[in-house]
Amino acid sequence: MLCDLKNRRAEYLRLSVTDLCNLRCQYCMPLEGGPHFGKEKILSFEEITRLIGILSGLGIRRVRLTGGEPLVRKSLPILVEQICSVPGIEEVVLTTNGLLLKDQVQNLKAAGLARINVHLDTLSPEKFHHITRWGKIEQVFEGIKAAIDAGFDFIKLNMVLQKGINDDEVPNMLRFAASQGMVLRVIELMPIGEALTQEDHFISVSQVREKLKQEFTLLPSLSKWGHGPAVYQHVSELKTDIGFISPISSPFCDTCNRIRISSDGRLQDCLAYDGDVSLRDCLRNSRMSDDEISAIIRRRIHFKVEGHGGFLQKEGERTPCMYGIGG
Repeated sequence: MLCDLKNRRAEYLRLSVTDLCNLRCQYCMPLEGGPHFGKEKILSFEEITRLIGILSGLGIRRVRLTGGEPLVRKSLPILVEQICSVPGIEEVVLTTNGLLLKDQVQNLKAAGLARINVHLDTLSPEKFHHITRWGKIEQVFEGIKAAIDAGFDFIKLNMVLQKGINDDEVPNMLRFAASQGMVLRVIELMPIGEALTQEDHFISVSQVREKLKQEFTLLPSLSKWGHGPAVYQHVSELKTDIGFISPISSPFCDTCNRIRISSDGRLQDCLAYDGDVSLRDCLRNSRMSDDEISAIIRRRIHFKVEGHGGFLQKEGERTPCMYGIGG
């Protein structure tokens, strides 16, 4: 069992499979890209599967694949199938920007992928291109349709709130999600990487919630939508739910149940702090056993930080970029 000094039990792994992305969202990655690990530095499928086996023995039950954009990693369905075959793993899920989903979704479903979250900040093609710098929103819509046709239920639509850019779109995003049988989740902009200089675009979910109340009736949700930090409310008029994720205005550190591993194998116990334990080096050390790696992970998580402290870490300690760890 992975349990820290505050008695928080980690059961959920967010695993980045690549730091590459096919978009350049303004709050995430510079237009020219960023420093990347390179193929030889990221974990292989075999290393990932071995690591998941070790983590399963420590109580990890759910794995979310992230990036960068995870679908740019070649043969991802093969990795999904390998992880699903690890004893003790109950669910493998994916967060994607949706651009490559159409061509891969059938193979992902066949491999055992349980659920999909699609990141989409706007319904406007022009605004989408402005935010992502070169993305085509039509590909996202095609990916969503393909996922629905493939039989994925309860697709979540993740929207990062940006004041003055897309905060006025939340009602329409909510209607769109409801019309497709999806659930919208609105997420506060976090000061990581490129977003460090965009504090003027921050808007809290409570502000958005109050605006929604002018148009909709929000009630407590009776549904269970996964194991993440979102607080869900039911939208009576649309017969759907909406999730609110508030890492800045109302931190949920006391109930954190997750750990993160970057694509180059760094163990990160909090999104705010860069990883300081290289599990890649452990896995590539032929003299190191699974039990020894397990002990290193257990010891690191035992001393998990109490909270993110408003993401105000010193530069050498903080997470340098969101695309490097997947949020």
